[in-house]
Amino acid sequence: MSKITFSYLRKFNGAMGVLHFMQGAIMLWLGLTLSNIKDFKLPINTSYLKFDEIIQRLVLQTNEITRLPIATILASFLFLSALAHFIIVLPSVNKIYNKNLERGINYFRWFEYALSSSIMIALIAMFFGIYDLSSLILIIGLNATMNMLGLLMELHNQTTKQTSWISFWIGSFAGLIPWIVVLIHFFGSGEWGEIPWFVYLALGSYFIFFNLFPANMYLQYKKVGPWQDYLYGERAYIILSLVAKSILAWLVFGGTLQPV
Repeated sequence: MSKITFSYLRKFNGAMGVLHFMQGAIMLWLGLTLSNIKDFKLPINTSYLKFDEIIQRLVLQTNEITRLPIATILASFLFLSALAHFIIVLPSVNKIYNKNLERGINYFRWFEYALSSSIMIALIAMFFGIYDLSSLILIIGLNATMNMLGLLMELHNQTTKQTSWISFWIGSFAGLIPWIVVLIHFFGSGEWGEIPWFVYLALGSYFIFFNLFPANMYLQYKKVGPWQDYLYGERAYIILSLVAKSILAWLVFGGTLQPV
């Protein structure tokens, strides 16, 4: 029998939802009232080939299609997490949540991660100068795929006698690609001293927390110590989610105070 009760998890999810919502509300208010934060926007570009009649060959053209208000998007990142927690505590949904936990699976977690963590990795990529729409779509898609493979890991192992790790390793590979793209932009600039301090902190923090989530899953399936209880791992996911998202959101939000 687990020492962690479903009643406790429901209250815990509710509390985490409130904490996420309060931070998102503060961030949104600051982003809408402080002009230097409100005016901080990063571009989204598209590139295409165009025939240059002067030099008689195709040349690459870049077009800025919009500029994104970073503070507002960061607030949505926290609001998404709050919404997921609030949905879970609804009586009818909570029954489904509890039944799934008994089976060792949580659909809500992975869908929410696929949305919220994809927003964050895209924003971090933009601070490293990745403004190309196609590149950002690929980064978001790969990150979302990584999280969906986390769901597949739990779903697949409902019917296996021994733990199958194939989804885990494919998901790890998919999640690694956006980091390679970001690091190419980082090392490719050659002017690392010009990159704002908060970007280093955000990148380092995100990378650490990025690895803590699969580490938690690994401990769950290896049934190491208290992780023999699936609900212990579930609570660990919830705590990691709050701590990681809070630190990352405020680090990146602090970056809006930097000149573009």
